[in-house]
Amino acid sequence: MKIAFLGPAGTFGEMAALQYAPDAERVALPSHAGVVAAVGSGMADVAVLPVENSVEGSVSETLDILIHETDLRVRAELVVPVEQCLLVRPGMQAADVGVIYSHPQALGQCRGFLERCFPRARLEASLSTAGAVQEIFRHADAAAIASARAGDVHGAEVLARGIGDRKNNVTRFVVLAAQDAQPSGQDKTSIAFTTQHDRPGTLVRILNEFADAGLNLTRIESRPSKDQLGVYIFLVDFEGHRQEEAVAAVLDRVRAKASWLRVFGSYPRFAG
Repeated sequence: MKIAFLGPAGTFGEMAALQYAPDAERVALPSHAGVVAAVGSGMADVAVLPVENSVEGSVSETLDILIHETDLRVRAELVVPVEQCLLVRPGMQAADVGVIYSHPQALGQCRGFLERCFPRARLEASLSTAGAVQEIFRHADAAAIASARAGDVHGAEVLARGIGDRKNNVTRFVVLAAQDAQPSGQDKTSIAFTTQHDRPGTLVRILNEFADAGLNLTRIESRPSKDQLGVYIFLVDFEGHRQEEAVAAVLDRVRAKASWLRVFGSYPRFAG
């Protein structure tokens, strides 16, 4: 198996790939869009993408890719603990830091630490946390926020460990492939849909279908449709597999009431 992730080596995406398939060949790509394209082109068999963080919330880039840019299915979910560290070149001191690189999600997760300890440092966004570590060797006053593993991989030193604003920080990843998973008995299904936004009660009537069938919603949010201001796409995760009779019946009723419906896939719920 070949598994694509947001590189370079040392990202939390690579940690998710290792968790999912430790013996697989890992393919590092420079963007989330590239990670998905790798599966479509046959370069990889599955792709790992972050979908939400317990501190910063949803990863909007991943949601937009799922909605607009791919027909791949979700076949698994993973939850990866996130411990952010401040990394520097060996021998560098905190007083030497003038700029701090990291992925925007990581910068947001460490906002309190940065305001307390480095209020004058310039913050620069990177494509990935591990990519930020590579930046510190190109700039004399640079530090990076990333995992300790990223420091080990790229030869950086941990100046401060556990700098995130929340100690129980985790990121949920999804695994994308050509097909989703077969029923396991402990499954989750992810969908997206739109409603007739100019009529009252259209969203409630769809959500009531899940309640009436006894299907528990585990997540609901919205994203702009990108077509018209004020028109939103609703994303819902709920317990059950699309092949189960009760779930299939609900999806049929939702499809009849929605303006548009996409089933991202059914897959085993993460059990730790």
